Amino acid sequence: MKLPILKEADPAREKAESGTKSGNFPTKLLRKKVVLPVLACALVIAFALRFLGGGQPSSAASLTYTTTSVERRDITAQITGSGSLEAANSYSVTSLVEGNILTAGFEEGDQVEEGTVLYTIDTSDLSSTLEQAQISLNQAQRSYNSRLKDLEKLSVTAPKAGRVLSLEVEVGDEVTAGQLVATLRNSDTMTLEVPFLSDEAAGFHVGQSANLTLESTFETLEGTVSKINQADTVLEGNMIVRYVTVAVSNPGALSTNQTGSATVDGCASAGSAAFEYAAEQNIVAEVAGEVTAVQVQEGSWVNKGGVILTLTSGSVDDSLQSAADSLRNAELSLESRYDQLDNYTITSPIRGTVIDKNYKAGETSEAGKVLCSIYDLSYLTMTLSVDELDISHIEAGQEVSVTADAVEGKTYTGVVTKVSVAGTSSGGTATYPVTVRIDETEGLLPGMNVDAVITLQSAGNVLAIPSAALNRGNTVLVTADSPSAANGTPQENTGDGETYYSVPVEIGASDSNYIEIVSGLQEGDTVAYIPTTGSAGFDMMMPGGMDVGMPGGGGMPSGGPSGGMGGRPGGF
Repeated sequence: MKLPILKEADPAREKAESGTKSGNFPTKLLRKKVVLPVLACALVIAFALRFLGGGQPSSAASLTYTTTSVERRDITAQITGSGSLEAANSYSVTSLVEGNILTAGFEEGDQVEEGTVLYTIDTSDLSSTLEQAQISLNQAQRSYNSRLKDLEKLSVTAPKAGRVLSLEVEVGDEVTAGQLVATLRNSDTMTLEVPFLSDEAAGFHVGQSANLTLESTFETLEGTVSKINQADTVLEGNMIVRYVTVAVSNPGALSTNQTGSATVDGCASAGSAAFEYAAEQNIVAEVAGEVTAVQVQEGSWVNKGGVILTLTSGSVDDSLQSAADSLRNAELSLESRYDQLDNYTITSPIRGTVIDKNYKAGETSEAGKVLCSIYDLSYLTMTLSVDELDISHIEAGQEVSVTADAVEGKTYTGVVTKVSVAGTSSGGTATYPVTVRIDETEGLLPGMNVDAVITLQSAGNVLAIPSAALNRGNTVLVTADSPSAANGTPQENTGDGETYYSVPVEIGASDSNYIEIVSGLQEGDTVAYIPTTGSAGFDMMMPGGMDVGMPGGGGMPSGGPSGGMGGRPGGF
């Protein structure tokens, strides 16, 4: 059986049939969609003959080999694709509230900074609710402070310094608000409040020395003026007096049953009075609770503010917690109102250019409606859909050449910024989004369609052979008259009566049609191979799309790219 030589594909026809800006590339479409029975038979026969016996036919059936010279050429491995441009960032400014727009001091095309005030909306409707929230917060604060004082009252303290005269409760007792729990008395200091003529008392001052005379024994004691009443009092006989209090240390014998008079700065009091204790007070519980601790004993001294006993009360604790919750709710309500107030001043969320302005001053904003749109045009981006067979060769930082039909004769430089691992599967093939950033954007606008080329490898003026000439194990068949045949193994049963020599080679860069030969061949060699491109231009591939044209590949070379982003070398 002798197969006819397959004709070369018509690139123009392939491009017209597949399209070049669909994001799914020509070679991929052709390879996947053609299911012709005759071509399938040809594939089976060709590859069966090629793989059996180390890549050569094992029978005497005739095969037609194509021969070509090893030549020098430039090889560039590329991945190409297309997409549309997008702004670096874009934002649709919406209103969260409804109201009359007071100001909108910008126009389409203006450059705005982040935080620039775009719109102000009338806050009249919010003012009353804000005031109500503030009032509720004040009330909640007062209630909480009152409950906090109740908590403090669970510690019963001495209002004045004194000695514990009596304790009326003990640990475990339940007490009610207003119940007597202890009595304090300060008998170490006694006081005597007596009248002096008003004009004389006017010349006294607190801390001034005074002499006290006990009426029962006429004993004299030294004291100190502790208080001067500024109000005049009229006694019998129209005597105008002011009462002066004198404090004296108790030598131990003074009691409230004794009386006395006083002399200050040579002025005698206009009457006498009974001695009083400096402090004597009944201590009562201000809140109800259970006595959990008694801090003093009868007869012990307590300073002012000293704790006498401690109470616990579940109702006080609950009331305090409830007041605290109410206070927090009031705070959150007020904060929410202030947050709403912020919504009435609308600022730019990004630095950029105003693309459109939908509302102006004097109009009424509607909640959820777009007021204006802002684009950050400091750079542009595009997204490429890269075939699963190619994505492993793309990485962040790779340079990308970008051209646009709208800007003739100019090539822009981009860079890969992101290679996503979130692929999309369609028709049995997965593609992955690759983001490209373009900083030089003169002449470009968001929405424009552009073509992108990512160069993976490039080699100039290197020895090269057609991709189809590379056999499994990185070997090449050369004709008997080739200089490199001396290093090869003869292959006599080739099916066309010729003897070819299998030469091992080291390969380098490759593109969709040619592979660089690093070593193993030389100029003057002629390689022989069976073409693997059908007359209709269909790629003839191994099942599963196996390509081995990439440097280091060890299998049968493809007659064209493996699909995905067009124009790439076999094996990518």
